[in-house]
Amino acid sequence: MYPRVIHIDNIETAQEELKSLRVAAQGVKIMSPKAIHRVIKISGIDARAANIIKQEMLSRGGEAAVPWDLYEMNKKEVNMILMGTLRQFDELCRKLDMQPFELPKLAQKVRKTIENYNKKFPILNLGRYTLDLSLKTHVMGILNVTPDSFSDGGRFFDPAVALEHARQMVADGADIIDIGGESTRPGAEPVSLEEELRRTIPVIEKLSGELDVPISIDTYKPEVAKEALGAGAVMINDISGLRDKKMVGLAAEGDVPVIIMHMKGTPRNMQKNPTYEDVVAEVCNWLGVQVEGAIQGGLSASKILIDPGIGFGKAFEHNLEILRRLAELKSLGYPIVLGTSRKAFIGAILDLPLNERVEGTIATVVYSITQGANIVRVHDVKEVVRACRIADAINNKKP
Repeated sequence: MYPRVIHIDNIETAQEELKSLRVAAQGVKIMSPKAIHRVIKISGIDARAANIIKQEMLSRGGEAAVPWDLYEMNKKEVNMILMGTLRQFDELCRKLDMQPFELPKLAQKVRKTIENYNKKFPILNLGRYTLDLSLKTHVMGILNVTPDSFSDGGRFFDPAVALEHARQMVADGADIIDIGGESTRPGAEPVSLEEELRRTIPVIEKLSGELDVPISIDTYKPEVAKEALGAGAVMINDISGLRDKKMVGLAAEGDVPVIIMHMKGTPRNMQKNPTYEDVVAEVCNWLGVQVEGAIQGGLSASKILIDPGIGFGKAFEHNLEILRRLAELKSLGYPIVLGTSRKAFIGAILDLPLNERVEGTIATVVYSITQGANIVRVHDVKEVVRACRIADAINNKKP
């Protein structure tokens, strides 16, 4: 008999493994939190608090990594990494609840982060529609009614062709149709409010009355979103991440789900040498701030989804780093939407043109599902739906 490492990443799996050995119920309760190991990074913490945390974590058998110059006592703030089991983190937080230097607040944040990481999302309500995000990965079909989008510019600019394409995407298994009237490709020029309305509203009116799937409006303009919601859209996909506070008020008033996406700059300038010290940390922090602002503006937390914005103000290596560390976004506690479809980094890896990137897109989609993606936004619906069914079956979701 050979020993083997078993993969356990949540309490439920740990409990199942212990129960399979016929461990006593009390033993399952005590040991299952010890089977889950987490590594948590905390930035900008009071150096005095960091010393307390390190001592308390080490006393419980965990680890706490801090910079060497912390011990020279000349630092006011430091970053630190904590390593331990769920049991050790629970004991640490109980102790921090009784400590100074705002450590009780930090303890609450650590608890929330751990809770978020394996959070089971409830059903997402979109008007008369519901999406059970725990049941499967949902596929959002892209419908660009524009003459100049990066992948399919002009193909669906004719409303009749756009309608037929939307019908086909639903037949192929799309769970949501995302309609956009302004190209957001790198270097794209903005279009007028009137033109964006002219392109999108008639299509939304027609599809919302015909198709039995929710319609999303892809826009950063509150005026367009308002008209789209009136025409039958039930979701807002805002590439600007709710920078316009009017969009927050609109979504809050209508109790409408919103995708908050990270973008550095604007489509016109976002790819002009984007730089980050730590792209994932910066994306997470920015999304966290935008989410807090949306909630303070009246939007229900249950209506918020987040998108790291692959290709939006990101260089080649940034996109790969986000995908590699996508699971870190789960720390925020909101459903993750991901849009990698046919994007330039896939073309760069495969050295293939836009219309030959479906396999590359599928690879990114399947990997993102294993890292926690809940909704994937794609052009090639039929192929991606099939890939998602396999990934979901492996991931213990309904095939």
